[in-house]
Amino acid sequence: MPTFCLKEIMIDWLTSMIKVLVKDYLRDCFEIFQRSRGNSRDGLYIIQPKEDPIVVSCNMQDGGWTVIQHITANSTVDFDRTWQDYKYGFGFVHDNHWLGNEYMHQLTGGSVQYVLGVKLVDLNAEIKWGQYEPFRIEDEEAQYRIRVGLYEGNATDALTLDTEAYLHDNQKFTTKDRDNDNYFQNCAKLEHNGIPGGGWWYDACAGANLNRRNVIYWQKDCNKKHLCKFSWMMVKPIEHSPLYATNSCLCQKEELFSVAETQATDTGEVLLFN
Repeated sequence: MPTFCLKEIMIDWLTSMIKVLVKDYLRDCFEIFQRSRGNSRDGLYIIQPKEDPIVVSCNMQDGGWTVIQHITANSTVDFDRTWQDYKYGFGFVHDNHWLGNEYMHQLTGGSVQYVLGVKLVDLNAEIKWGQYEPFRIEDEEAQYRIRVGLYEGNATDALTLDTEAYLHDNQKFTTKDRDNDNYFQNCAKLEHNGIPGGGWWYDACAGANLNRRNVIYWQKDCNKKHLCKFSWMMVKPIEHSPLYATNSCLCQKEELFSVAETQATDTGEVLLFN
């Protein structure tokens, strides 16, 4: 059996074992970052946005972002998946993966408002970034509709700017087996060099699509003429989310909060794949 399959099985097993533990975990990566007084490291952690604990990748160097998507161009992880796969997630949490629409809803669909951070890296290691505030994924009854607010960043606003007659805000999620887009064909099935688009919040079809495995697409910043190597999508509570870009990383501005005095506790860090 290929090594990547074994890793995926182990992560699935770990997630299943977590659900039987009698323990309350913190809601997201930012709460872990805050509890540790900023001393947490990047890696895998257990969080509990609602009923079920889940394993997530936390970007701690930038202030406690919860990663909901990561893809490398020409990844071995197949993003041409079914509705059910996209609902609960797939891939390797420590690498290329989709966290799962249901978990994105559990994170962002409550009373706490979140911001979406997008990070793009091209073949020359140039970084583009953007933030949408607020960001929300609605429930399955609403077909995991995406809602995004005001934009800030040095990347193109590819989700709310209608520059290519595509508007992703307020779109339902589409997969190869559930067509919710506004095109006469299923956008998730349309291919580029033999690779389907994968699940996404298509209009008719896309001004952005970070789930097409062979060409990461974000209007003029990432496309078949200007290739990108990596993309990340990550979320964080709004009041703790300001970022700015440097030539090497996404860096956090000074946080506008003070950490309460707390006893040292288990933050839920997962060491298995670190």
